Order: sequence, then C-alpha cells, then structure tokens
Amino acid sequence: MYTYDNGWKYEWYARNDNTCDYRIHQGLVGGRWVTNQKMHAVQFAPGIYKADWHEPTGTCVSLLFDLNREVIHGTIFFPQWIAGEGQHPEKTICYQNEFIEDMYKFRDEGPAYPYIVIPEFARVTYMKNEGPDNDNVINMPLGQLPDDFFDGK
Repeated sequence: MYTYDNGWKYEWYARNDNTCDYRIHQGLVGGRWVTNQKMHAVQFAPGIYKADWHEPTGTCVSLLFDLNREVIHGTIFFPQWIAGEGQHPEKTICYQNEFIEDMYKFRDEGPAYPYIVIPEFARVTYMKNEGPDNDNVINMPLGQLPDDFFDGK
C-alpha cells in the first residue's frame, strides 16, 4: 500500500512477472479495482523495480519502486475523458474486469488527447510478500473490506 504526496492512496500487488492487481482507496478514481492487469516489469537494481501498463480505459501507468527506501514514483497518463475538460472519472469506478467492453467503449468515444500527466512521489505504508498469483490479496471492492483492514497499514 502506498500514499501519493497528493493524498491518493493505492494498493498494488505484483501477481507475477507480467501481471498486477490494484485497488484505489482514495483519489480521482477511488473505488476502482482491477485484477490480472497485464504489465511490463523490470528490475533496475537490487530493490528497484519498474512496472508499466496500458489500461482498457486508455490510461497509461508507470511506477518506479525503490523498496529499500520505501518510495515510489508514479506517473499516470489519464485521457481527457477521465481527467480533463468534461471529465467522467466515475465511469471507471468499478471492478474493471466485469466492465471491459464498457471501458473500451468509453475510451473509443474519448476524447483522449491531450493526456493529463500526473507525476507524483508516494510513500510505501505497508508491504508484504503474498506470493505469486494469490487471488486473496485484492479480491473485493472497498465497501466490502473488513473494518480492521487498515490496522497496521
């Protein structure tokens, strides 16, 4: 789990070398969650990783993890229809996997350009190795999380 300097709070899980899950707790699209998102991940150095992906919404994400210092730098490239003039971020606040065709439709309707680029630093607030391909890490929407979910996080 990590919190950006702008207050946005995210939960992210590397399922394996090319797939991630995430749930957004606070921010422009807080309440959104995704599983089995294809990504490109590389290790730069011990404890330093980078993950990039392109979503069905047209959003692009690039995350640089410095696990030794518990710091992340994330850059989100939002299309206009989500974060720009006449924005509609609420259309993405769902379990995306159940609405993939809708996300493609919204993306194609646009507008996409110019992208809204949001670069931010974040602090890791909780980190745990949950092993590969664990379907129990991110498996429910925010409203169904137990009351003690944030204890110790």
